[in-house]
Amino acid sequence: MNRLINLTLLLCIAVAVVASFSYLGLDLGALGGSDNLKQMGAYAQRFLSPDLSAAHLQAIGQGALETIAMSALGTLLAAVFGLMLALPAAGRFGWLLKSASRLMLNALRAIPELVWAALMVLAAGLGPNAGTLALALHTTGVLGRLFAEALENTPPQPAEAIRLQGANAIWAFCYGTLPNLLPQLLAYILYRWENNIRMASVLGFVGAGGLGQMLYVRLSLFQEAQASTVILAMLLLVFAVDSLSSWSRQRWVKA
Repeated sequence: MNRLINLTLLLCIAVAVVASFSYLGLDLGALGGSDNLKQMGAYAQRFLSPDLSAAHLQAIGQGALETIAMSALGTLLAAVFGLMLALPAAGRFGWLLKSASRLMLNALRAIPELVWAALMVLAAGLGPNAGTLALALHTTGVLGRLFAEALENTPPQPAEAIRLQGANAIWAFCYGTLPNLLPQLLAYILYRWENNIRMASVLGFVGAGGLGQMLYVRLSLFQEAQASTVILAMLLLVFAVDSLSSWSRQRWVKA
């Protein structure tokens, strides 16, 4: 009986695959034709000769700095506003503010960065401002939710002890809750910065500045050699940021 069910499932999958090819009109035979293979080979060969001229490398350096600045500032803004929204989202100010703040955090992170970037380009114009705002808005939703969950799992006894000594709620949070949360919050922030450095390289495809915008322009003009250099710069930048973030977590978070 189980064998019959498995065969039926495999048959259904096969029928779905064939129907998908038929519906989409994909012609793999034409894709693998000699002319198309020659064109793809020539296109790939042009990518294997990156442009290493001084002027182009200088432009890439400026684009890389712009990408780093976008990701760093967007993550910093998200950490600040995420923590501000995480406090009511953790139930510190009643159920009404908890529901409203959680709804806002869900809405912020439900919209992808590219969509936020497209909206911010319309609002703030082309350039890194739109990319920074897009990263900040989406990351605020992500970090705010993570911060709220961390706050809910933090023991309240240290903060309550400080409150009993006569301190107000702000000082109780800063000295009773935040020190226990700080390593976890730093780990979340560094992880999101890693993600944002990658996303900042992509947001340029909708005009949000950085290396992504350079890559989009070069590809639009069919300048494969220059585009190849930008892609290599993106890879090196992501590798460097990953290494720096990993070192930072080991030094600060695990200390």
